[in-house]
Amino acid sequence: MTSRAAKERAAKDRAAEIAPRGESRAVGVAALGLLPFDGALLGAFGVAFTPMYTDGVPVPMGVALTVLILPWLVLRAGEIDPRPGAAGAPLIAWFGVVAVLAVGGPGGDVMLPVTWQSGLLFLGGAGAGLWALRHIVNGEYGRGGA
Repeated sequence: MTSRAAKERAAKDRAAEIAPRGESRAVGVAALGLLPFDGALLGAFGVAFTPMYTDGVPVPMGVALTVLILPWLVLRAGEIDPRPGAAGAPLIAWFGVVAVLAVGGPGGDVMLPVTWQSGLLFLGGAGAGLWALRHIVNGEYGRGGA
């Protein structure tokens, strides 16, 4: 069996494993619609909490939240629909919100100053989200590979 055929078979097996839980297609579609919304909210929280300081020490909590939560959102979307576009929807929504708010926020204010924390937010979030998406696309998630 070729590698592509094995990946397709693994995707069908994962879809068959999800179906017996009693979830209807409507529940899956609703969840797949909410996950990008959650990704967008995570982007806004990430931008808001990245430039935090505690007693003069930078504490980029937005980066920590993003690196921990964004892969989880991508993996959950991949459980519902393993296609790259659907599984990567939370990552795309996160990136869109972070990019828009970093360039210009409400009233023309820049919410994310150009510092090492903002670079860490972009690199950490994109890296964590792409890591999870890679596991979905390669069919490694759900077989003990992730």
